[in-house]
Amino acid sequence: MNKSKISGTSELKNTLLGMRRIFIATGVFSFFINMLMLVPALYMMQVYDRVLASRNASTLLMLTLLMLFLYIVMAGLEWIRSELLVRASSQLDDSLKNRVFVASFESILKKAGGNPGQSLNDLNNVRQFLTGNGLFAFFDAPWAPIFLLVIALLHPLLALLALVGALLLVSLTFLTEKLTQKPLEEANKAAMQAANSANNSLKNAEVIEAMGMLPGLRQRWYARHKESIEYQQLASNRAGRISALTKFVRIALQSLILGVGAWLAIDDIISPGAMIAASILMGRALAPVELAIGSWKGFVSSRSAYARLEQLLEKFPVRDDPMVLPAPKGVIVVENVTALVPGTQAVVLKGINVAIGQGDVVAVIGSSASGKSSLARLLVGVWPAAMGKVRLDGADIYSWNKLELGQYIGYLPQDIELFEGTIAENIARFGEVDSVQVVNAAQRAGVHDMILHFPQGYDTPIGEAGGFLSGGQRQRIGLARAMYCDPVLIVLDEPNSNLDEQGEVALVGAVKAMKTAGSTVVVITHRTNIVSVVDKILVLQEGGVKLFGPKAEVLAALRTPTPQTPAAVKQIINKAPE
Repeated sequence: MNKSKISGTSELKNTLLGMRRIFIATGVFSFFINMLMLVPALYMMQVYDRVLASRNASTLLMLTLLMLFLYIVMAGLEWIRSELLVRASSQLDDSLKNRVFVASFESILKKAGGNPGQSLNDLNNVRQFLTGNGLFAFFDAPWAPIFLLVIALLHPLLALLALVGALLLVSLTFLTEKLTQKPLEEANKAAMQAANSANNSLKNAEVIEAMGMLPGLRQRWYARHKESIEYQQLASNRAGRISALTKFVRIALQSLILGVGAWLAIDDIISPGAMIAASILMGRALAPVELAIGSWKGFVSSRSAYARLEQLLEKFPVRDDPMVLPAPKGVIVVENVTALVPGTQAVVLKGINVAIGQGDVVAVIGSSASGKSSLARLLVGVWPAAMGKVRLDGADIYSWNKLELGQYIGYLPQDIELFEGTIAENIARFGEVDSVQVVNAAQRAGVHDMILHFPQGYDTPIGEAGGFLSGGQRQRIGLARAMYCDPVLIVLDEPNSNLDEQGEVALVGAVKAMKTAGSTVVVITHRTNIVSVVDKILVLQEGGVKLFGPKAEVLAALRTPTPQTPAAVKQIINKAPE
């Protein structure tokens, strides 16, 4: 069970609570640091009221040496306090980096929206706030009353002036927050939308260039960007006016307390040293407020980042580790499955009942939007079923621990995604590279000779998303990745969509090799060559099963097509071998 559910607090709060010893120690050090901040005021009082009056150089020397020693102690405490917060920052990163990465991945997998890069930036934002000056304001602010109390001991009127000034600055800070919070939130939202729009659009640079789409996309991006700028300007204008007023109050207070102190000193109510000390103490009492004002924008930003992280981790909690199951053999049973596109209510499959035996090779055919790719995602466990179950050797494949199950699954999606790294690393799925298994998978996928002609063979870096490879090359390397280490279940979604005749022959040979190895193979296709090596055919129509059974029976039933038979199915039937 998730720890946050046990304690009643969020996972992020639990992580911060786990660092409370560090924060308590930081608070203790802050107390002593702030007590030592009295040293400048006391030193000035002694110099003005004792040393100058007595003209005693020895007293001045001793006071100066004591003052320097206490400053060294304070500097040491400041250094230790800073190190404690650096440790807290590092501990937060160690505790949450993997969780945030996985939760961001799941948000994309389940089409829940969001930007995975933004989530990682949010964690970095919160981590940096822990080590920034803004957090010191929160530790120093509770000790400000002590400085006001010391000023009151000098004279209550001076303390009242300092208190009024502090309250006025705090009020201006909250006024800044009130007037800028909404515009800044809207500005950040619009900025993220603009950035996402630009990133998603500009990925297809070749299409944009070829069809002259750049002006339209640029205008679409600029509309959101302009909205972000307008909100930022509104917030900046409001903050600027209040900032000017805040600066006036701070400067005026520094002079006013000297003026009031001088007035009291003229009447011999306080000493000249007390006048100077009161000015220093008031500056120290207001320092946390001024620091909070200066770092308020960073605080607001980190607070928003904290809220987004909290929401992300709550929406995608830690998965409970299921009991380790025996290695599957490849028996698939689809039990009355209805499926929705994640994040929507759009039904793509309904009432699917299919049983696939170990070692069967099944072709899935049907027209566009009949649910073929959706079925592929269900079979490998990346989509949940809204109703029913997809079972692998009797176990719900969606609930199976994917880190454990992944080695038994081969998957070639319709949109091939390769990752930055070498060809060997991609085929080995970025685990430990077993050279024998990598070469074996490449040979069975018919891509070994092609790889050897690359500049560094299997060690050739493919760049981001395999940019220098052709569509057919990416598809064949993806096929080798799917066949790596002889998985028991292999699902191929349109594996021949980008292949030439030679690639088609290699694909047929690969499917035969998988069949010989005893793997269960599901091939989604709209071409006929692959049908020659399959055992069964599943025909999907409008999200339901039209026909399913041995190849000969299904082809015989479809060779007298009805007007409702999709054209894509008719084409396969007409060209399929007997």
